[in-house]
Amino acid sequence: MPRPRTHDNLPGRERACIVGVAVRGREQPWELEDSLDELAALAGAANARVVERVTQTLQRPSRTYLGSGRLEQVAEMARSGRFDVVLFDDELGATQQRVLENALEIKVIDRTALILDVFARRARTREGKLQVELAQAEYLLPRLAGQWSHLERLGGGIGTRGPGETQIETDRRLIRNKLSRIKKELARVRAQRAQQRQQRERSEILNISLAGYTNAGKSALFNRLTAADVRAADQLFSTLDPTTRRVHLPSGVSAVLSDTVGFVRKLPPVLVEAFQTTLEELHQADLLLHVVDAGSRHGAEQARVVDDVLEGMGLASMPRILVLNKLDLVGDSPDTEVPPHLAGIVDAAERWTATSATHDWGIEALRRAIVEGLGVAAQAGV
Repeated sequence: MPRPRTHDNLPGRERACIVGVAVRGREQPWELEDSLDELAALAGAANARVVERVTQTLQRPSRTYLGSGRLEQVAEMARSGRFDVVLFDDELGATQQRVLENALEIKVIDRTALILDVFARRARTREGKLQVELAQAEYLLPRLAGQWSHLERLGGGIGTRGPGETQIETDRRLIRNKLSRIKKELARVRAQRAQQRQQRERSEILNISLAGYTNAGKSALFNRLTAADVRAADQLFSTLDPTTRRVHLPSGVSAVLSDTVGFVRKLPPVLVEAFQTTLEELHQADLLLHVVDAGSRHGAEQARVVDDVLEGMGLASMPRILVLNKLDLVGDSPDTEVPPHLAGIVDAAERWTATSATHDWGIEALRRAIVEGLGVAAQAGV
């Protein structure tokens, strides 16, 4: 039977083995163990329990991801029934994934498929579900051939033409039709959002967007600034669906604040493409609030990931405020000093402030900074 390519929504928690490699000479801003820690957090968000962790340092990339000896070690553990799924810390090519599935004889999930699974669990609105569905279909399309690899074992000649080939083409046609349908529905959503933005522009309402690494506390900060009740939780991608609320500023001016999907390291391109409808809010903003988790020792690296994504979206010059959130994880008062490892991104920021959304620290200072930032943006004609 063909091996499934997607993550099953089983009632119980799957046992997972997480696997990561480092390649000598390749620049890696994150330590391998730290990267696997994040992969383990993603696994937990997908209702899996990590029971094994495998790492390896290679001289050069391998078509089997791991070296032959380490791959056999993982295969032996899989045969012993110690886990149900192997999670790889990078996106696997279609051929690479088939090779690994044949070698391990167990379900193989790469980082992209895992993130897609988490997104599918978190999406609540019709728009959010459509965007996830689009990303899943885009991811699956080039991997369809392996779904029918059991037919390849028949060899060439009589009996191999027809069923297998027809099934692959049928699946491709169905997915392409699905992609077309989803894109049409998202186009309608995009048109509705465009009308809403035009109404805001006609009323000269200023737009502010939150951007940041996942679990930086954007939703909690959004709630503090707007008195909304958006779901906020200490977990990766606790909310995916775009939310917009009015915020009242000390100057007496009202603005619209939008909360967008969080970013993550190795963010799959199919997700960036699928979430264009949501991310368009960033393009329409007069001011960005770049929220950073001040309590994370990887805060600086996470900030650079977000900067890279924003630059890739053509938003490098967008006026912004750096917001060091979760200050309560650093000290016990609003006057807590900035952690030394964040000094570099603070020095590089034109304007910044520190907050704790859960303790209401620095919220009024942030409101004043927003007024100042919007004033600068208006003078610049943004």
